[in-house]
Amino acid sequence: QVRLVESGGGLVQPGGSLRLSCAASGFPFEFYAVGWFRQAPGKEREGVSCISGRTGHTASADSAEGRFTISRDADRNTIYLTINNLKPDDTAIYYCAATRIHPMRQGCTDSDSLGRAYEYDYWGQGTRVTVSS
Repeated sequence: QVRLVESGGGLVQPGGSLRLSCAASGFPFEFYAVGWFRQAPGKEREGVSCISGRTGHTASADSAEGRFTISRDADRNTIYLTINNLKPDDTAIYYCAATRIHPMRQGCTDSDSLGRAYEYDYWGQGTRVTVSS
């Protein structure tokens, strides 16, 4: 069974850093892309960043402003999202999700997939990030 379990959220002061974790199991990562999404209070869900298991390509949304870094620990089968210089607007529930990459595509070659959340078949329960002083 596919499982995605987020952790690492919590309360952090503006300007701080945070590393979120997504423990993945039940699927061959080399055929999938994993993305991070967030849902802020009163706002629509938005994609933040993704990584391709096929090629290692990564992509991030323009709204990330260069502060978000996605990475993978292959030994642990865990995908991380590191956020630097946290701002109050980063307050949201952060989700990781997985989608199988089309055979003719590489996955996460650009940020387009971050606007197609409906393509992601598997979702975690989310971890809450609150940025406040």
